[in-house]
Amino acid sequence: MSVRTRFAPSPTGYLHIGSLRTALYAYAFAKNQHGTFILRIEDTDRNRFVPGSTEKIYDQLKLFGIIWDEGPLVGGPYGPYIQSERVDSGIYRKAAEKLVAQGQAFYCFCKPQTKDEIKKAHENKISQMRDTNCRNLTKVEVDKKITAGEKPAIRLKVPDNEVVSYFDFVVKKEITWKTEYVDDAMLLKSDGIPTYQLGVVVDDVAMEMTHIIRALEWLPSTPIHLLLFKYLGFKTPEIGHLTDILDPAGGKLSKRKGNVSTEDFINAGYLPEAILNFIMLVGWAPKDNREMFTLSEFVENFNPDGLQKANAAFHVEKLNWFNQQYLKKLSLTDLTDKLTDFTDTDKATIIKLLPLVRDRLVTLKDFDNLTDYFFQKPPLTQSLNQEVIKHAADTLEDKFDGKYLEEKARTYCAEKNIKVGDYFMNLRVAITGKSATPPLWDVMLILGKDETMERLEIWLPRKNN
Repeated sequence: MSVRTRFAPSPTGYLHIGSLRTALYAYAFAKNQHGTFILRIEDTDRNRFVPGSTEKIYDQLKLFGIIWDEGPLVGGPYGPYIQSERVDSGIYRKAAEKLVAQGQAFYCFCKPQTKDEIKKAHENKISQMRDTNCRNLTKVEVDKKITAGEKPAIRLKVPDNEVVSYFDFVVKKEITWKTEYVDDAMLLKSDGIPTYQLGVVVDDVAMEMTHIIRALEWLPSTPIHLLLFKYLGFKTPEIGHLTDILDPAGGKLSKRKGNVSTEDFINAGYLPEAILNFIMLVGWAPKDNREMFTLSEFVENFNPDGLQKANAAFHVEKLNWFNQQYLKKLSLTDLTDKLTDFTDTDKATIIKLLPLVRDRLVTLKDFDNLTDYFFQKPPLTQSLNQEVIKHAADTLEDKFDGKYLEEKARTYCAEKNIKVGDYFMNLRVAITGKSATPPLWDVMLILGKDETMERLEIWLPRKNN
């Protein structure tokens, strides 16, 4: 059978940068093996569902060039590919009832815990692996409750004193659990909606997945999935868990500490190609230590043996470096077009200013910060050498020419025992308000003589009439 991988996000908000990496690796593995990449939306948890987030997932994946072969919008032989649209087929209830009939699941009539109750249990470190209220109900007791109108959920009946294990093809080792530490997981809620635990297994089998690449956060669920594959008579796909992406301090990436969604980074002025190239290498290493990859080049070179066994760190400085490389590769026309989404500056002015600052752009948002002095006079907040400014103003009034100014400045500095660098720093700050700018004469040329002279003169004492 050819390789079939999937990306199966839940539409609960933004697309996390880690989820983009998961989708990328699953896509690259399938394409490298001439296989099929599937997108499946797991939206059965309606309490966490965020309207509009499904469409955002589509848009973001397309933006990064990760195009699915089967899934929503494109269809395929195993659809529908939105989990909530599969419920009415009865596929999940059929699987759950089969487990009950086999004695590997049981009806649960317990009232679901509220969020506060779950939180309190966590705070008190209460962990109940076994449902002692309903696990051992007799058939007579179950039938009586159902006849009385009670609607049961269905839970997995995890066996005692057994071992569950699998070989993780990413971290390259056998991972084992004792069943006494595996939860009697909820499989089907009383309203007939499957939980993640049941839905993901049933759908992975129905869609003939051969390899599952997913985040490390799903490792605790794996023994439940292994039992379900076994009890339902399904062949277990190859499973691999990607290591975590951590912040430089070793903590979990979080919104509180900075951008974590792909949309955040796009809105911050990062190019999709740069983000994608950066995230390729946060957890995967090529054999030749190469850094620059297009998506097609990455697919060609991708091998799961290159996936790192240790957690990877997210260094925004490295992302900045990638973004600079991709910005420099753009033509002035393409870069101008992209900048129009990040600045109110008109296109003609962008074209005029861009050659001065393009090599200093880290993100598209930097353009306004690097050019703001062209549109506003600097504040009179610094102490400058007024004699130097007057000399420069007189020189430029006499002849508005860069070479002429430099010649006169050097002569003046020699006479006054002033460093030439200090002379031009005073001039630069007086004109722009900044200590670092593109070549000063280039700035003055764009400002023009009248504006340049006006900016110099505001630093000089006013003449009495």
